[in-house]
Amino acid sequence: MALICPPKDEAMLKWFPNSHTSDRGDGNLLVHHLPKFFKDRPSLDESVPYLYGWLAGYFAADGFVAADGTVIMNSADRDDLEFFRTVCTRLGIATYGITAQTRLGLGTEPSELYRIHLVNEDLEEDFFLLDPHRHRFAAAHKAFARRGWVVESVEETDRVEEVFCAEVEDGHAFTLEDNILTGNCFGCQEGGDVFTFLMKIDGLSFGEAVERMADKYGVQLRRDETGRDDRPKGPQRRRLIEAHAVAQEFYAEQLGTPDALAARQFLAERGFDQNAALTFGVGFAPRDGEALWRHLSGRKFTREEVVAAGLVAMGRSLYDKFRGRLLWPIRETNGDTIGFGARRLFDDDRIEAKYLNTAETPIYKKSQVLYGIDLARKPIALSSTAVVVEGYTDVMACHLAGVETAVATCGTAFGDDHARVLRRFLDDHAELRSEVVFTFDGDEAGQKAALRTFEGDQRFVSQTYVAVAPEGMDPCDLRIKRGDEAVRELIASRRPLYRFVLENVVKRHDLDRADGRIDAVRDAAALVASVRDQSKVTAFAQEISRLIGADIDTNQVLAAVRRAAAKGPQGERGGRNARAPERPPEQPVAVARVPDLRDPRFSIERETLKLVLQHPVAIGRTSADIGLNDFVHPTYRGVWEAITAAGGAVAGQNDAGWVAHVRDAATDPAVSSIVSALAVEPIPANRDIDAGYIATHLFRLQELTVLRRIDEVKSRLQRTNPLDNPTDYNKMFGELAALEQHRRTLREKIVGGP
Repeated sequence: MALICPPKDEAMLKWFPNSHTSDRGDGNLLVHHLPKFFKDRPSLDESVPYLYGWLAGYFAADGFVAADGTVIMNSADRDDLEFFRTVCTRLGIATYGITAQTRLGLGTEPSELYRIHLVNEDLEEDFFLLDPHRHRFAAAHKAFARRGWVVESVEETDRVEEVFCAEVEDGHAFTLEDNILTGNCFGCQEGGDVFTFLMKIDGLSFGEAVERMADKYGVQLRRDETGRDDRPKGPQRRRLIEAHAVAQEFYAEQLGTPDALAARQFLAERGFDQNAALTFGVGFAPRDGEALWRHLSGRKFTREEVVAAGLVAMGRSLYDKFRGRLLWPIRETNGDTIGFGARRLFDDDRIEAKYLNTAETPIYKKSQVLYGIDLARKPIALSSTAVVVEGYTDVMACHLAGVETAVATCGTAFGDDHARVLRRFLDDHAELRSEVVFTFDGDEAGQKAALRTFEGDQRFVSQTYVAVAPEGMDPCDLRIKRGDEAVRELIASRRPLYRFVLENVVKRHDLDRADGRIDAVRDAAALVASVRDQSKVTAFAQEISRLIGADIDTNQVLAAVRRAAAKGPQGERGGRNARAPERPPEQPVAVARVPDLRDPRFSIERETLKLVLQHPVAIGRTSADIGLNDFVHPTYRGVWEAITAAGGAVAGQNDAGWVAHVRDAATDPAVSSIVSALAVEPIPANRDIDAGYIATHLFRLQELTVLRRIDEVKSRLQRTNPLDNPTDYNKMFGELAALEQHRRTLREKIVGGP
């Protein structure tokens, strides 16, 4: 919506301070982004100036500014006020909770009036279209505005007020007595003193919160001198933080100099513009080896302070630790810079390492630092999700693509201390499961990293996932080649970490071979045996059984897990602490375990062989569809081999010594013995043994064979990626369809038999 504004009417533009104007060329101005009638709700997809103009007009109609500067919006319709609040949030204007008041009038029914307070610090004077509103806002200072939980003054009064919590619905509040917040919010139960607030908002320990406040207000802390003090001696933490702040500002300024052309090209090639560099504080260290030291000394920092901070090193003389490199400031959760990560740019850089990070200092411990946590901590807390990537540019790419929960370690593997940092913000407990998503390359190095992470998975109560980008790209490369949406899709397509790891362990083996499947079970079981949370073991065993398929069931996997746990992590029975035997035990001879012949799983095989041995005439040529693969039990398989060697069931039709010939054809005594037993064992039938009865048994035997084959094909199908191997996948899918059809045909014959 636009308006033509003649020069004589330009004074009206004060009503639309955020609307854009353009010159029509005829002396008139064209005013863009004008809102519609103020009472009509705009679409939230409208431009920011449009929404700001609508909000200002709506407030001019129904809002007011109190004498003390309080900005209040009233409405008889709560839904209207909720929409008003939504628009405020869209524009970055904070509000307190909606409150309700009951109005009583003469001769009228009681009615509700709803009210919302806007946070003064988020408003500008040009928001107020009416002069009285603007003058009150500018002239008055609301002494009790609670921006950041700060109480600015305390005065003795008899007043008790309620302070509504912005995060909770109407009716919940803190109690304010003499300008001091007391108790907890009645809704979310949050409360506490300034130290509690810092601990929760910045994820600090109590000691860190105390030190933070002491540094802020110049309070000198006195330690208990009676005990042992293991703290490092040297400059105060506050001075080291200040030195890093000055260094970060210096490096950021240097990024715009001619010498930093290679650094700017590096950023541009990876899709990062000037705004991105400003957001993340990226800078450049001059190639002059003393530039930073001269700058810091000019700011009155001592040699001891800059060396302790890790910014300057001592050789024959003092020299800058970082020279000729692109720099990322590494910050604490509150935004304080405590170290740097530096990327090699020039071939003549005497340090070969591509990335160089700040060494351990009193304020920088790489095992406890996560790059990007200062920007990600609030999104992590709001979403209960954290994304762990591998590098600084990956963090930048994720945040710019809309994945604002991304962090990265600083030159070290993700460890226990990193997990503790994340847990402060994840609300990581059993009642509310949060998510941690790790990004790894699909190559061998990425698989090893995933394995290490899985072994430390028990650091979290959270659900852990892994996201692997296509073609081995990291989030930064993915953003360059496929855009922001691809980065968001990468995180959205996450897979459970345990599944990713187990799949990689299993696929090392040839699962089409029986011995390959056994080896896969053993390796995967050894991994699961390291899991301390026993409630997960059965689920992992089921996953292994599904991945391997075929004849591997969950009980077999659980048995393998128990055996692996008994051997312990060093492969010794009883674990690491088990006492070694005084002499090596004698190695027992391995004996293959044969399943029980009476096992119900093999009953159809047993009954079929009895029919072939006892009724060769009735079975006739119908046994031609039966083969060796229809028999799973090794002994029964041996019987069928002996029958085949004796000429098959057809040969027994006119052979009085049929059973003896089969027994003689057997080479295994166990097979000869069972042939004699099957030849005389009663057949449990309540009808005559005729061709129909025999055909039904043969169909059942074939159905079991087809079901086994279906399981094998399904198992292979689950292990095959249709995008990577479309030909094999389609071939197996077609085979599976044919097998299912064959099974249905056999089932119809069984059901429809006489």
